[in-house]
Parts: sequence; structure tokens; C-alpha cells
Amino acid sequence: MRKYGLLIAAVIALGVGAERFAPLLDTPPSTQAAQSDSAISDAFRAKAENLPVRGQGKVSAVLRDDTRGSQHQRFILRLADGHTVLVAHNIDLAPRIPQLQRGDIVRFKGVYEWNPEGGVVHWTHHDPAGRHAGGWLRHNGQVYE
Repeated sequence: MRKYGLLIAAVIALGVGAERFAPLLDTPPSTQAAQSDSAISDAFRAKAENLPVRGQGKVSAVLRDDTRGSQHQRFILRLADGHTVLVAHNIDLAPRIPQLQRGDIVRFKGVYEWNPEGGVVHWTHHDPAGRHAGGWLRHNGQVYE
């Protein structure tokens, strides 16, 4: 019986560890990317709020930081299906992506909020209060969380 308990504990630990190290994996399979694109496009059409999302996109614009209140690095990603989304990455809580440029590929995990321009992904970092699951950004092999 003890063997099964250890086996179950190991499987749970691997599952938790897989989520923690997901941003370190290389490009996700195209089916995963397509599913995340369609989930964000569906969320936009449904005017969804507070929806956990993950995916990747190509930087189509790097915007000035939002310095009102908490500071956020802002950029727009174009997903594979053509949908664009604003990423607002809190640089008071997580490191900024240095030298981010148009055309760069960025993977993300965060929370989607609808707006008429395509939506915003935020909470791309840890939550010090523990209210949200930790998000992240991945750029050129480096994880920002």
C-alpha cells in the first residue's frame, strides 16, 4: 500500500512540476497554439473577463510603459489566427523583457480581459497576494514571472 502512496505522490509532484516548468519548453505543438488562439478569439467575441489563457504571438507593436499606478510594460501580440491582444506586464512585480522588438515571438500565460480593441492579457507574473495563479512571459529562452 505504501508503494502506491509514493507512486501517487510522485505523479502529483510531476503534474505540479510540469506546470511550473511549462514556460521553459520550446515552441508548443501547433494544435496547442491553435487552441489558445481560438480560445482568445472566442473570449473576445464573448466579451469574456477574468479568463486564464496561454499562448504565443508575434510582437506587432511595442508601446510606451504605462506608468500610472503600477508600472506595466505594454506590447501588442498578433496570434497565429490574426487576432491581436495587448499584453500589460507588471514591471513592479516582475522583470521587464529587455530589448523587446517588433517581430519577436513571446509566449505567455496570464488572464484575459475583454476590451473593444481585442482584449488585454495581464497577470503575466506571480501574484504576491496569492489570488491568481502565477503567469509568465517567455522571450528568447528567458522566462519573466
